[in-house]
Amino acid sequence: MQDRLIASFGPCGDISRCSEGAFIRLKDGRILFVFSQFRHSFHDNAASDLVACFSSDEGETFTEPQLFLPASLYGVRNVMSVSLLRMQNGDLGVFYLVKHPEDGTNSYHLSRSNDEGKTFYKHVPVSLCDRKSFCVVNNDRVIRLSTGRILVPIAFHRSGVNDEGQWYFDYHGYASFLYSDDDGETWKESRDIVYPPFTHSQTGLQEPGAVELKSGALYCYCRTDKLCHYEFYSMDGGNTFTTPQPSRFSAPDSPLHIVRRPDNGQLLAIWNPIPKYNGRATTKVNLGRTPFVMAQSADEGATWSENRIIEDDPDRGYCYPAVFFTDDGAMLLAYCAGGPEDGLCLARLTIKKLVL
Repeated sequence: MQDRLIASFGPCGDISRCSEGAFIRLKDGRILFVFSQFRHSFHDNAASDLVACFSSDEGETFTEPQLFLPASLYGVRNVMSVSLLRMQNGDLGVFYLVKHPEDGTNSYHLSRSNDEGKTFYKHVPVSLCDRKSFCVVNNDRVIRLSTGRILVPIAFHRSGVNDEGQWYFDYHGYASFLYSDDDGETWKESRDIVYPPFTHSQTGLQEPGAVELKSGALYCYCRTDKLCHYEFYSMDGGNTFTTPQPSRFSAPDSPLHIVRRPDNGQLLAIWNPIPKYNGRATTKVNLGRTPFVMAQSADEGATWSENRIIEDDPDRGYCYPAVFFTDDGAMLLAYCAGGPEDGLCLARLTIKKLVL
């Protein structure tokens, strides 16, 4: 078996961007892949719905995308950044961001389906009503801990509409975590807010993620513009956190994603390893998000293997991965992979099947 390209979804007609997806196994054995499909613009605030495609052969092929969850459900133009989770009662749980153009904010939601995504019978707000702001949750980020708790890593940014009716947005982020101990029915926010431990930054702490270690501790991470991701820990399931510090994951301001392999229990990290150091050449298309690599750890993150290159075209950018482990011993990896013909790295979504 060799690594191979399975599918590529890019700009076509009024579709301007395909990005940020998530996988899940359906009860009938098929693999469901859901992603954001934008129209008329690359911008995060452009019109966007969630679309879905299916695989009946362990990711060797996928059907053409079809509408899955429309933004019109909320009377808005944009839903995006999906995560998928199997709920304890068997429901398919779909988590996603909803943009609110009237006040320049957004919110995070959970929709539940008891017929594997054909229809949705319940829509639950995840973000809290007294935290009205611009929040960011990356795709494929929602996790369930060994305790049953559902954890949502979330970044908050100050935003809104000023007195002149213009939308403003502060790129400085701070991290928080939302959690549910009743399978998504009600939500609370972590006691600690994780603030940047540094100054002179344009990003702060952005796009947090987390993975549960075998000890029960959480290893958490955020993207920054400090030449690396910052790391911190929680010893109580996401209520309180250690002070963030630089990690070994050097990077530009682009997301890191860490998951656990189900076959051997090792951690697997996927990211862009070359930071935007002074003098590094980047383009408006690749955003400095090349090459794209992965590494594995057999000792819970104490040490990591040599980086394995996934992609390294200098003209393209690679980011926002989603991971799924197939029953035939491989890994499906979906990620943004746009190049000059697409106009932006975020515009094209690629699915590859990788040998482990």
